[in-house]
Amino acid sequence: MSVFARFAPRLQQAIVSRLGWSSLRPVQEEAGEALLAGDNAVILAPTAGGKTEASIFPTLSQMVDNEPEGVGALYIAPIKALLNNQADRLGLYTEMVGLRRFVWHGDTPDHSRRQFLREPAELLMTTPESLEVMLMAPRVDENKLFADLRTVVIDEVHAVAGSDRGAHLMSVLERLARISKHDVQRVGLSATVGNPEAILTWLQGTSNRPGRVVNPPIQPGRRQLLVAHRQDLAELSRDAARVATGQKSLFFCQSRSTTEAVAEYMRRAGTAVFVHHSAVSREERQLAEERFHHGSNACIVCTSTLELGIDVGDLDSVLQAEAPDTVSSFLQRMGRTGRRTGQAANTTFFCETTEGVLQAIALVELAKAGWVEAVDVGRRCWPVLIHQLLAMALASDGITADDAWEHLACVPDFQGIQRAEYDRLLKWMVRDGAMRLVSGRLVLGPKTERRFGRKNFMELFAVFSSPQTYTVQTPSGQPLGSLNQAFVDRLVDGVSSFLLGGRAWGVLHVRHDDRRVVVEAAPRGRQPTWGGFLPQFLGFDVCQSILSVLHSDERYAYLDDAAWAVLAEHRASMRGIIDSQRGGLEFDEGEIRWWTFAGGRINATLRYALEAVAGDWKVIPDNFLIKVRGEGVDRCRFRDVLTKLAEPEFWEDDGLWTDVAEWLPSYRLSKFQPLMPPWVEREMLAGYLLDVGGASRWLSRLVS
Repeated sequence: MSVFARFAPRLQQAIVSRLGWSSLRPVQEEAGEALLAGDNAVILAPTAGGKTEASIFPTLSQMVDNEPEGVGALYIAPIKALLNNQADRLGLYTEMVGLRRFVWHGDTPDHSRRQFLREPAELLMTTPESLEVMLMAPRVDENKLFADLRTVVIDEVHAVAGSDRGAHLMSVLERLARISKHDVQRVGLSATVGNPEAILTWLQGTSNRPGRVVNPPIQPGRRQLLVAHRQDLAELSRDAARVATGQKSLFFCQSRSTTEAVAEYMRRAGTAVFVHHSAVSREERQLAEERFHHGSNACIVCTSTLELGIDVGDLDSVLQAEAPDTVSSFLQRMGRTGRRTGQAANTTFFCETTEGVLQAIALVELAKAGWVEAVDVGRRCWPVLIHQLLAMALASDGITADDAWEHLACVPDFQGIQRAEYDRLLKWMVRDGAMRLVSGRLVLGPKTERRFGRKNFMELFAVFSSPQTYTVQTPSGQPLGSLNQAFVDRLVDGVSSFLLGGRAWGVLHVRHDDRRVVVEAAPRGRQPTWGGFLPQFLGFDVCQSILSVLHSDERYAYLDDAAWAVLAEHRASMRGIIDSQRGGLEFDEGEIRWWTFAGGRINATLRYALEAVAGDWKVIPDNFLIKVRGEGVDRCRFRDVLTKLAEPEFWEDDGLWTDVAEWLPSYRLSKFQPLMPPWVEREMLAGYLLDVGGASRWLSRLVS
């Protein structure tokens, strides 16, 4: 019997009569079989491949057969825009079988929320943060609302897994699992993830249901790719405007400043342009989406805000300034095209830099080989553990240490934290004033109330902070502009440099207390440490793919003449310096350039390792290269240092790496950092900046 035949008759009739469908797609058949059997599942399919229906139809079928009391199913999206975008679609699906859906997020009117609490819809659409607010709100009877919850669907699960938001969501879901009388079925949807089995294990949490990855074979479609090189942003934008003429396109940029500049150039070229990024008001973004959706000759210039599955209608083309940082992002963006019959999925990379050309080629070649990044799901997510302690204490007017631990120990993202470490954390937080112990119950302390108590603790509900900006100024106090928090978090005093106002600036000091970056003009010839558009650690595999591209002789068919010339010139400049496996070394008087192509985190780790052994060297890493400067920097001493680094005992010296953690710059990685004891903060910073195991493995391969 087909899956469709097992759906509730009312749903079968609606699919045929209201949607005009005559059959289900393979992913919908396979997912329906898994979900109707009661399995937890991760469902994989390309963008617009039918994942939403694959999860929602079986969920609705079961609710039609046995209507829930209160909310029977949750649909969770990582961003409000995706919720709003899916609202009409899921509203149609619920309405056509006599059920209801409700959208609850920060913009939902209060009168609508009150109506929902009086008469709950069977399908609730929300974000992780809004779900937390509901569980903490005094007027919400969580037992009445969620006692009959059966299924949770998490859209774009790869966007939250392995992050603070993912740990937060899992903690909230475990609280719901305790309320529900069912073993809540958990379903994750994704277009691109390299390790779906690991995501499934993470998603299952305490559920005892069987798990299944739904990933049916896909007939590869046609793809049209072009990597183009242009001399500057103005030329790049004018050529992009010509490509966009007469089409509907998205133009992805790697920063807000690039987005604004590209949009202005394209407007001057006569293209109808809309801008979409996090600094644009919600009303403007919605207007852009609406006008674009119904237009036929327009381009939205955007950051990653439109990377997720927000539907802006049928696209003709995707354009990209430079290259994204991951294969996943590339595939996600390209997947916005090729949806119409006969149309090819396509991406045109417009690169201003040599690095952009190389990165674009590396991403394309990895994607052609079927490789996608794995999501690293951690087990020691301290910031969210602290957040959840505070949230549970606030929600219930205090909580005992044992009751809090009973819940926290069930969350996959905390299971690497031992009870003794948890107890040590609590003692610190009580001594530090973040919490108080009253009659055996943990309540919020004065330090937490001062920091998060405004507006009824609204700032406490989310695990991430609202974007902050830092003023950039010279030592004399002359203002030069501003940088956002994400950019500043990767700057290192005395090492990093960046472009601002068309000039290169070297970082002297980052002042997190009053959000200032003090800079000086970068020496002539010094290039920005992390690139000019967005500082970002590139992954090991992407950097190794770039090394392979440089060592190859292939002329890739998707390069235009200018991009091929840039690649050929760079290959010639690196010939004799690098090989295909080990990178390479350049020795100049007083400086060594070590071309590792090992990625940002491994190179940052090697920096501290080199400094620990050599003592007096200044080491400057980026994604591809480590520069070593100082007295006595020569071939002989460098090889002696590498010999010491090749010893396994060096990397197993816990005392050394504890000392290294002490040297790390005190980036603000979490808004809960001020509540952390020093040893927790050091561990978090080390996890963000360093990859000791990866550096050790790479180095052992290098010297073998």
